[in-house]
Amino acid sequence: MSEHLTRAGTPWEPVYLLSIEGSECLGCGRCFKVCGRNVLTQVPLDEDGNVAEDEEDIERYVVTVSNPGDCIGCGACSRVCAKTCQKHGTEPLLEAA
Repeated sequence: MSEHLTRAGTPWEPVYLLSIEGSECLGCGRCFKVCGRNVLTQVPLDEDGNVAEDEEDIERYVVTVSNPGDCIGCGACSRVCAKTCQKHGTEPLLEAA
């Protein structure tokens, strides 16, 4: 894999979003809103923690990683997360489906 560089030419290694711990996630949506790559999805949950089928059953939201292959490793999501419930790493590229 080629070395990544900043615009100034200094080395930079992307740190990709690997997962979000749903039990820790507040569901505030800050990471969802700041991600410009469509990596995340807000999932509505009912009071039992199951995906809510009807709008009136929504108790809270959690954010999940729905498109991990679109992550560029910019770290914007981790900078706005109040709970630090995200796991990041430099794992190799995903295989094409």
